[in-house]
Order: sequence, then structure tokens, then C-alpha cells
Amino acid sequence: MSTATQSKKNRVSAEEWQLRVDLAAAYRLIALYGWDDLIFTHLSARMTGDHEYFLINPYGMFFDEITASSLVKVDAEGNKLDPEDYDVNPAGFTIHSAIHEVREDAHCVMHVHTAAGVAVSAQKQGLLPLSQQSLFPLSSLAYHDYEGVALREAEKARLQADLGSANYMILRNHGLLTCGSSIADAFLALYILQRACEVQIGALAGGSETIPIPQPIVDGIKEQAAQVTKGMGGNLAWPGLLRKLDRLNPGFRE
Repeated sequence: MSTATQSKKNRVSAEEWQLRVDLAAAYRLIALYGWDDLIFTHLSARMTGDHEYFLINPYGMFFDEITASSLVKVDAEGNKLDPEDYDVNPAGFTIHSAIHEVREDAHCVMHVHTAAGVAVSAQKQGLLPLSQQSLFPLSSLAYHDYEGVALREAEKARLQADLGSANYMILRNHGLLTCGSSIADAFLALYILQRACEVQIGALAGGSETIPIPQPIVDGIKEQAAQVTKGMGGNLAWPGLLRKLDRLNPGFRE
């Protein structure tokens, strides 16, 4: 497939264009950190106040190739608004549409199949309180049991019920998912969850007994999280991530 795409900058609102730029950047950052899985995972973003449409990746394009203009805008049934756009992965649509449908606060949803994430998802106890990184996901973590490739409409209701109001989810035998009120927040959540999984796999592989973090510390992490980011959430790190991307893989703004 050709990755050349006609610019949409002058065909969409300024708000949608900025959303496209940030989501394209997130795709390229996922590739930069090695969290992509060829073409088989997904990030989506919905405009503020718009519950019917969201942006998702064109099926068949690698994450480090995605641009603001190549992202596909779909409706609640998965129909492309622009017939010239690429198709989307039906499994990706099922997962993301399910969450956007019921979570008004989840403007961005990120789903990956990293080795460490899938490994922890296959461990019976799930994410353990073994690191400082693990505390943040543990404060808002949900699980969803594996039901096969996410193609069935009936799974959406169970996925929605399992996620509830959580911002982090471990999809059993499948991977990781985060959601946030912005692309920056969802990306920071994914970074922390992924790092927590990496640390857990490394700690358990060491062969010696691990030291769990006491429950009172786990319970108090929400208040500390706001202090760590100075109340800015993912926006504290996002500008630096964009600068890094401009140095290493520019072009996402096209």
C-alpha cells in the first residue's frame, strides 16, 4: 500500500487537526519505544463533545509511517466518513468503539500487545505492587478475560462493564489498554503501565523472593500522582516527547 496521503489540514477544523497531529505523534512514539506489533494494535481519539466520531489508524500502515492526514475518521458503526480513506481493523474498532461509547471522559484510548504486557496479562495474579511504577496503574486498574479476537459485538458490553471507571486495563492473554481525557494523559498512563510490566517480568525472572509494596502506600498513590505531575498529568512530559519525535522521526504533522 502507498503511504502517500493528501493533506487534510485545510479540510478539517483547527481542533480536529490538532487532535490528528497529537494522535499521529502518539503512533510514532509507540513505534519509537518498540511497543508496536506490526499493524495489529490501535490508538484512537475523539474530539471534545463529539461522541459519534473518532480517529483511528489506517489498517496496513506501520505506526512510524502514520501522519495526521492518514488517520481515519469513523462513526459509531465503523463507517469511514471519507470514502478515500484506508480501511480500519475491525478488531480495533470493536475495542475502541466500546469504550468511546460509554466513557465520556475517555477522549483517547490506547491498546498495545507488548511482550511484557502480554506476559503479565497471562500471569494469574496480574500486576503486582513490586515497583513505584506499578502503584499508579494499581490505583485504577481493571481486567478483561480473553474471548478470542475482538470481533463480536456481544463482547463490547462485557468489556465496558469490566473497565467501569478505570483508566488502566489488562486484557488477559492479550495486552494492555489505557484511556485518558487527552492523548498526553493516555500515553503517560501507557508508559507507566508498560514500565511496571517490564519491571515485574524482570523481578520475577530473578528467581529470588520479591518484596511487595505495603497496601497503605498503594492506597495513597492517587493523591501523590497529582503532586508528581504538578497537576498537569501527561502534559508535563508531552512537549518533550514531541521534541524527541521531531529529532528522530519528524513528518507526523503532514
